[in-house]
Amino acid sequence: MPNTSNTAQEQQAGDPNYLVGLDLVGRKVLVVGGGSVAQRRLGLLIASGADVHVVSRTVTPAVEAMATAGQLSLVLREYTDADLDDVWYAIACTDEPDTNAAVVEEATRRRVFCVRADIARLGTAVTPATARHDGLTLGVLAGGEHRRSAAVRNALLEALQSGVVGDDSIPVAPGVALVGGGPGDPDLITVRGRRLLARANLVVADRLAPAELLAELGPDVEVIDAAKIPYGRSMAQEAINLALVEGAKAGKFVVRLKGGDPFVFGRGYEEVQACVDAGVPVTVVPGITSPIAVPSAAGIPVTHRGVTHEFVVVSGHVAPDHPDSLVDWPALAKLRGTLVLMMAVERIEQFATALIDGGRATDTPVTVVQEGTLRTQRVLRADLATVARRVRAEDIRPPAIVVIGPTADFALPGFGAVSQ
Repeated sequence: MPNTSNTAQEQQAGDPNYLVGLDLVGRKVLVVGGGSVAQRRLGLLIASGADVHVVSRTVTPAVEAMATAGQLSLVLREYTDADLDDVWYAIACTDEPDTNAAVVEEATRRRVFCVRADIARLGTAVTPATARHDGLTLGVLAGGEHRRSAAVRNALLEALQSGVVGDDSIPVAPGVALVGGGPGDPDLITVRGRRLLARANLVVADRLAPAELLAELGPDVEVIDAAKIPYGRSMAQEAINLALVEGAKAGKFVVRLKGGDPFVFGRGYEEVQACVDAGVPVTVVPGITSPIAVPSAAGIPVTHRGVTHEFVVVSGHVAPDHPDSLVDWPALAKLRGTLVLMMAVERIEQFATALIDGGRATDTPVTVVQEGTLRTQRVLRADLATVARRVRAEDIRPPAIVVIGPTADFALPGFGAVSQ
């Protein structure tokens, strides 16, 4: 026979709270207090469709903005028992223990479940640490130990997002996802991108896609190398398009894993067109783009208040005087803001000359960041007159981002291995 006494002891020693999911759509929820604790709770309540009413003498600017936007009802005054009229669920989260106790007492008299944020065990309900992932809602309770429940929730969410824990009951329909892998560091891929990658049967990967992400794939996942090595061998775009379409038509879920963002000099739209023309379902998952992220990793903002009001991102895959060039270099030279060049190392002399000839000052700051966001990141600082010589002398190679303009002179300690 089962040892029921041990089971009962374990239940008694554990969390006594009964975890349920409440349907709050259109139902009145009272939140007493408008400080930072309330602010953290309100987002989920609003997202659940609840009719949220906040009563507080003062509120944070964020809570005030929610009220202004019509997301909740706000009354600026002290709490009264009448505030619990027609309420289904209540949260007492003021910084006044007596007020919180009064809310719980009246809610209990009315048989309304009430959370007491300051002393969880004195309420009649406890808010779990929650998260949503791919149609699932996770809830973790730890007897009011919020740090512990949040830590476990985060670990479970990360395991689901990374594919360490999966749900084999969810069928993966054939199709294609263009996923931006970010600037290089594998941790900078989006949550959705990582989740879709974990479901892939076939991955078509760029050279600049984070290589460590491929190591996480299962042994049954086919990987096609679609590397486009600058000025070297590459897989033709038509062949890449065909691999995506044929993979999906063979019943596979195909992830086209790219560096950066699929639609920023990534030929992503061409691949979407190929899928649409072939009748293959396709989705695009944006990625953190390197012309913004890589300068950030080196401590360089592409915009800064009072310094620059614009930044321009330019592809350097063709020279300024090439007939295929679509860039108005004289116009770029006249700008006062930040200019970010991608794929520009091979022709840095020509780009610097074109900008100087167009009127850009020779002492304009320039920073070149090689392999940004990776532990091998290198940062070279120069000016427009000397950058080409310095790039050659320091043997800077792709992938590298070139930042030109006043913010390129910004430097913060601890950002990158600076080459002087």
